[in-house]
Amino acid sequence: MKEVRTLRGIIPICAGCKKIRTGKQSWEEVEAYVRAHSEAEFTHGLCPDCIQRLYPELADPATEETPGEDN
Repeated sequence: MKEVRTLRGIIPICAGCKKIRTGKQSWEEVEAYVRAHSEAEFTHGLCPDCIQRLYPELADPATEETPGEDN
């Protein structure tokens, strides 16, 4: 628990692209914002819904696992 840093308060986020408003005219990618304000790191993958929407030919309807992801 010593390594946990919590973000608090209201974080203004774009409903479309999910960027965080960091100033009056300044917007930042959510990953960059979280990295700058916490000790979190990100790894990326695709959830089953996005696999189905973006790459339907790769979607496996029998499982919710992302192809190629170690689970």
